[in-house]
Amino acid sequence: MADRRKLAAGNWKMNGTAAALSEVSALAGLRRGTTCEILLCPPTTLIERMARATEGTNIAVGGQDCHWAENGAHTGDVSAEMLKDAGATYVITGHSERRADHGESDEMVRRKTEAAWAAGLAVILCVGETLSEREASNTIDIIKGQLAGSVPDQATGHNLVVAYEPVWAIGTGKVPSTDQIGEVHDVIRVQLEKRFGPGVGRSVRLLYGGSVKPANAAEIFAVENVDGALVGGASLKAPDFDGIIKALDA
Repeated sequence: MADRRKLAAGNWKMNGTAAALSEVSALAGLRRGTTCEILLCPPTTLIERMARATEGTNIAVGGQDCHWAENGAHTGDVSAEMLKDAGATYVITGHSERRADHGESDEMVRRKTEAAWAAGLAVILCVGETLSEREASNTIDIIKGQLAGSVPDQATGHNLVVAYEPVWAIGTGKVPSTDQIGEVHDVIRVQLEKRFGPGVGRSVRLLYGGSVKPANAAEIFAVENVDGALVGGASLKAPDFDGIIKALDA
């Protein structure tokens, strides 16, 4: 992990208006000395304002999703180039809520990831199993399949971060055991090394996502091959996200 900079990424999902930008200012004040990379992914309506608010700080801004097309007749969608233009440096692709609520396939996630890279954005690509898949002991097969289908061939440690987020743990308060987290992260690492070689495979950062809180963060971050977290609700308030970053910094 020594050669992979730790990353604390906050996904605000469909939360936040202009008033919430005060939390960003508060977080910047709390985390001036951190060695971690900090990323916030607000709703699209806040990206440009958040990018301005974080100028001169150690907080980066990202989008939560993008379309694979550069432009066109796609009402309600946002292209990767638009995100870049608004001040984003990252985008999330393949989040389980997109896969489940919008029927996004591995192929769609791959195309979105390729579009993001073409626009100069780094990608946090999400993989994870449902509760029924976990209970049927299909987790590893699901993860391997999602990696194979979603990750494009041009992956590097600079343009790709992979987040393991078991669907059943997102927003539920349920968290896999550290053994379960470790097993999946080890599988992801091995699959990346097999496909891209040890250099790239070992340079891609792996995040855990799913009900990460200040109270459980240290235990999760102690697991091998966990390089940080993709945080939902706990990233909305500066003190909560700060507690997670402190655990990652330790």
